[in-house]
Amino acid sequence: MPSTREAKAEKKVQRPKVNREILLKAYQLMCTSKRMAETYDENKEVCSKYVHSTSRGHEAIQLAAGMQLQSYDFASLYYRDESVLLGIGLQPYELMLQLMGKADDPFSGGRTYYGHPSLKRDGFPVIPHQSSATGMQAIPATGMAHGLKYLESQGLLEGKDKPVVLCSLGDGSVTEGEVSEAFQMAVLKKLPIVYLVQDNDWGISATGKEMRTMDAYEFAAGFKGMERMRVNGSDFIDSFLGMKKAYQYARDRKGPILVHAKCPLLGHHTSGVRKEWYRGDEDLKLHAQTDPLPILEKYLLETGETKKHLKELADTALDTVVRDYEYALNSADPDINDFDSHEFAQTPIIEEKGLRRPEGAEKVVMVDAALHAVDDILKNHPEALFYGQDVGGTLGGVFREAATLAQKYGDERIFNTPIQEAYIVGSTAGMSAVGAKAIVEIQFADYIWPGINQLVEELSKSCYLSKGKFPIQSLIRVPIGAYGGGGPYHSGSIESTLLNIRGIKVVYPSNAADMKGLMKAAFHDPNPVVMLEHKGLYWSKVPGTGDAKTHEPDKDYIIPLGKANKVLLADERKVANGESAVVITYGMGVYWAKAASKKYEGRIEILDLRTLNPLDWEAVESCVKEHSRVLVLTEEPLMNSFAESLAGRISKECFEYLDAPVQTLGAANLPAIPLNVDLEKQMLPNADKVADVLETLLSY
Repeated sequence: MPSTREAKAEKKVQRPKVNREILLKAYQLMCTSKRMAETYDENKEVCSKYVHSTSRGHEAIQLAAGMQLQSYDFASLYYRDESVLLGIGLQPYELMLQLMGKADDPFSGGRTYYGHPSLKRDGFPVIPHQSSATGMQAIPATGMAHGLKYLESQGLLEGKDKPVVLCSLGDGSVTEGEVSEAFQMAVLKKLPIVYLVQDNDWGISATGKEMRTMDAYEFAAGFKGMERMRVNGSDFIDSFLGMKKAYQYARDRKGPILVHAKCPLLGHHTSGVRKEWYRGDEDLKLHAQTDPLPILEKYLLETGETKKHLKELADTALDTVVRDYEYALNSADPDINDFDSHEFAQTPIIEEKGLRRPEGAEKVVMVDAALHAVDDILKNHPEALFYGQDVGGTLGGVFREAATLAQKYGDERIFNTPIQEAYIVGSTAGMSAVGAKAIVEIQFADYIWPGINQLVEELSKSCYLSKGKFPIQSLIRVPIGAYGGGGPYHSGSIESTLLNIRGIKVVYPSNAADMKGLMKAAFHDPNPVVMLEHKGLYWSKVPGTGDAKTHEPDKDYIIPLGKANKVLLADERKVANGESAVVITYGMGVYWAKAASKKYEGRIEILDLRTLNPLDWEAVESCVKEHSRVLVLTEEPLMNSFAESLAGRISKECFEYLDAPVQTLGAANLPAIPLNVDLEKQMLPNADKVADVLETLLSY
């Protein structure tokens, strides 16, 4: 019988090997990461000015993941993943520039936290911007994999390489509902994504036992088609071989795979929540037993490396950190005059083109104009796809706004999603990052709320926080508004909420020609655009909305976002005599104003905003100065609305041109639209209510 020592030796010989150069590189980078964390602690007065996390304890699995990513791959990381970044080849000083909020921070120019990369650099994997809200990165990451699979299906990916997506998560974040949405779509579509879950058994101060009854590996078993693997996240060799297998699984297009890596937490949760505040000595000692650095060092010594060589590597790492820290410390701060750049990426659509009313054109309703616009886009842009609830198959949307598209373009391009508004919205960020161009639909405006998290944290901030590297092209269609008996969950107006989200554009057409022209401009805009489409105008069935049906523009027709339109002009003599007023409105308000204006022939001008952000302030200001009397009309409840905000701005900036207080009219300030049609009418504006306000305004 062999001795214990002989048995161990035999086990070592049989253990799978990793290339020695890789092992030595990993060792040096572990020393680098460790010294970086120590440096930050030793210089708390500088390094803790802004909150940061380090990868101490997670170095083995992170380096195993980062060192095997290819330049054609994509990654979505979480805030503790500094060793992944070192593993792909970034230098300590580059991370330190972000730590200190410096101008040359390669990710954001000092705009976002340490460990929040936005990387688009030759020879490196693409790492789009993402928020630090834990778990939220799973949806955009899955959207990237979804986009890659779509582009492959259309023959649109260049080269023979098979890119994969790495989505890195902390175990605590897997309890987020949005992670489940991502898992669901990944298995449903068999997407090429690796979910790396790093489990150190801590949230902030809450332990795993407090937060969950199962770990991520066990949880993922509920998603049929999700391959799973456990690795020892403290052991670089086990982690490296495990990640190699996982990446290959995804490259072979077998579907998604989850890697669960158990790791110690050797540092603080963050510099702002220090370990000594909530962790006892016993817990810290337990975690220290699985420190990845001595585990790798022990293996290297047992397999032939000398202490001298390892010390040389460690000393080189230490010298690099010292030098890089001084460089970062003495680097320039951002130019404060550049604080507001990159709110939006520049759109190529800056002027109206095409024929709005070509010879021989027939009239179309708004819903058909939208359908034809999307059809034109899909026909001319193979990178475009369209998805949402019930838009695929034979139905083509509950309003038939996507009718025939699935049959025409196939299920790869036009498809139904589960009831997952967060995925519908957030996946467009991933699609955009890989070069796919998504048009998506939220079935009713009242259902957008589960997607707001993604819209705010992922889509709206990406361009600004990445300093323009990752604008997100996303066209989100949202049927909106009340039109008779839709009730509290199918009738709401949401534009003021959307307009409080900086970094997105909001469009609201009122007729078929505008619908077609604005839809195409929204698609070509490199920024997130929410297209609000009033259900009551779709078919021109609501009395008084016949003008929403227009002659169909030609296939080249396009309208720049941010350009208002005068849909009714006042008589010049009435204007000259000071007898006129302007109604500034959009959507259904255009038709209430048109009906009301008949009572005041020649005295009313109507400005249809068409786009609420960007707002055509020049047109607004011009109309105010011309007429001196203003009504801002909306379908929304009035209190704290966009309409009130616009009225306030007009009062402030155009005060000397006003002959009367700016008037506003909107729905009653109630939380929902009632089901009964008579109650609905009582709540909403209408032509008679508009006429009464105009009477007051013109008589002032």
